Amino acid sequence: MKLIIATIKPFKLEEVREALTEAGAKGLMVTEIKGYGAQSGHTEIYRGAEYAVNFVPKVRLDIVVPDDLADVVVSTIEESAKTGKIGDGKIFVLNVEQAVRVRTGESGDDAL
Repeated sequence: MKLIIATIKPFKLEEVREALTEAGAKGLMVTEIKGYGAQSGHTEIYRGAEYAVNFVPKVRLDIVVPDDLADVVVSTIEESAKTGKIGDGKIFVLNVEQAVRVRTGESGDDAL
């Protein structure tokens, strides 16, 4: 199994969720986060005063999938989250040792 962690722009969440559902991902966890990468934040003007925004709002997706679905999920996120502008996000893929469904006790791929 693979854990796919993706950070994307918040307004792309629904588009990515729909694409993942069509690709066969059965579930995902969503967390609102703030961070920065290459853009290192930006400046904004509020009531005539300029101030620095050091952390940019993002959405973090955590998706656990069987090994054979990982590449499809990664490419689906990449295609559906892309705007072509700085700050589109990142995708990380990690190995998952074990998964257990608490309600039934199923483990491994059956727990997904």
